[in-house]
Amino acid sequence: MLPTQDALTISRRSLDVEDYIDIVRRHKGWIVGPMFAAVVVSVVVAFMWPDSYLSESIVQVVPPQVPERYVPSNINSEMSQRINQMAQTVQSRANLVTIIQGNNLYRGELQRQPMEDVLEGMRKDIKISPVVSLQQGARQPISAFRVSFEYSNRQVAQKVTQELVRGFIDENIRSLSTQSTATTEFLKEQWEVARKTLAEIENRMTQFRLRNAGRLPDELQANLTTLRTLEQQLSGSNEAISRIGQTKLLLESQIRVYREQLAALNQPVDQMAMQAKSERLTQLEREIGALEAGIAALRERYTATHPDVNRAEAQLAMLKSRRDGLLKAEQEVKPTDEPPVRRLNPEQMRGARELEGAISAIQSRIQAAELELEERTKSQRQLIALIDQYNKRIQSSPLMEREYSDLTRDFNQAKAKYDELNAKKAQSEAATSLENRGQGERLQLLDPASLPETPTKPKRLMIIGAGAGLGLLLGIFAAGAREMKDTSLKNLKDARAYTNLPVLGTIPLLENDLVVRRKRRVAWLAWSAASILGILAMSSSVYFYYATKV
Repeated sequence: MLPTQDALTISRRSLDVEDYIDIVRRHKGWIVGPMFAAVVVSVVVAFMWPDSYLSESIVQVVPPQVPERYVPSNINSEMSQRINQMAQTVQSRANLVTIIQGNNLYRGELQRQPMEDVLEGMRKDIKISPVVSLQQGARQPISAFRVSFEYSNRQVAQKVTQELVRGFIDENIRSLSTQSTATTEFLKEQWEVARKTLAEIENRMTQFRLRNAGRLPDELQANLTTLRTLEQQLSGSNEAISRIGQTKLLLESQIRVYREQLAALNQPVDQMAMQAKSERLTQLEREIGALEAGIAALRERYTATHPDVNRAEAQLAMLKSRRDGLLKAEQEVKPTDEPPVRRLNPEQMRGARELEGAISAIQSRIQAAELELEERTKSQRQLIALIDQYNKRIQSSPLMEREYSDLTRDFNQAKAKYDELNAKKAQSEAATSLENRGQGERLQLLDPASLPETPTKPKRLMIIGAGAGLGLLLGIFAAGAREMKDTSLKNLKDARAYTNLPVLGTIPLLENDLVVRRKRRVAWLAWSAASILGILAMSSSVYFYYATKV
């Protein structure tokens, strides 16, 4: 006989399919019992759990009727952000309390919980999600979102969903109008400030221009041009004055000749020499007058040291010396005490009258020349004064350039800001008018709140199936634990494996029939009672559900 092994060092043998079938047969009560209990509990829970109905509504985002390139909107936030903001407003405490009180919601919860917990539970029952569509196998969001509310009463769920959707639409209109109006008012205030600033700078520039009229830096080129024009006018005026002076000298010389001729007619001189001397003197006076006019013209064109001027002055000096000699010779001739009376013939009288008329005409021309010379001289003085004034303007222009540049820069900046705000204000007013007329971006009910026919919660078949599966796992776990705890030999395979001895025969387990029947009756009684109680509990829960179902 082979020695037996120590029980502490013997490992369990590997199990086969027959062993697993034997284990199930031996512990079938421990497997079926938890499973049945779990089924009963899951059925009771599933049918005692009140139904929840989900009412849904789809709201569409309608773009503005006027293209945005014509009337830009005052709202620069994305629609998703605005929906989140509107959702916070719609789910605010005041709004939800109004809905709860108006529809008599959560009566049981209000008796057991404070209002804040009930409101938190209601926010969980409200679902707001974007609507997506499948395009080419990808989920693409569209301009719409879904609003849903879950409640135990389907009519109440539909009514609350309608109120939530109405709250979104009203809040969108209110928020857009409020934001657009606030933007317009803000731009108006900024525009008014910019307008006042621009007016103030314009007044400062006007005062500066009035105070420094003609000396502004931007008038420098005009002043230079005017100065050149005035200098040209002054040069022309000087030439005109010189020309008038020459003309006056010629006229005076001519009238002097005419007077001498008239005097010659009235003088009783018969000598030919005296007459020749007078004619020679007259001729010299003419030449001297013409030469003086020529010298004045040369001095306008050349300097005093120019050869032509020197030559003309030398010739003038020579003529004057000849004239002085003739005048001296005439003065040496002394007239008699009683000049003879000369009788004039008709031709001499006519010549005398012609000379007197010519002298009167020349005197008139001399007076006109003197008047013109006076006007030219006055104009010359005015031109000189204007030239001095423009020279002072040109010299003082750089001194005020910095101040004028600062004023101009401030004016340009204020003008640019004013124009920008004026354009923005006009756009904002147009956008606000569009919003007030209901032609801006708005929310439109695409699908009204649905009246649910079937509850969304609970999923009873899923709960019962999950409970049965959980009970089966618990039963299998309990049977396995009992099998691991039981170390007795169950069959011939165990005897051969653990004793390493050949088995010659087997003796069946002999039990008392009375004890066996008693065990069976107790087992059947226990299973029957458990089954009846389980079926009764499940039936009661099902009956309660259908009896209280709305």
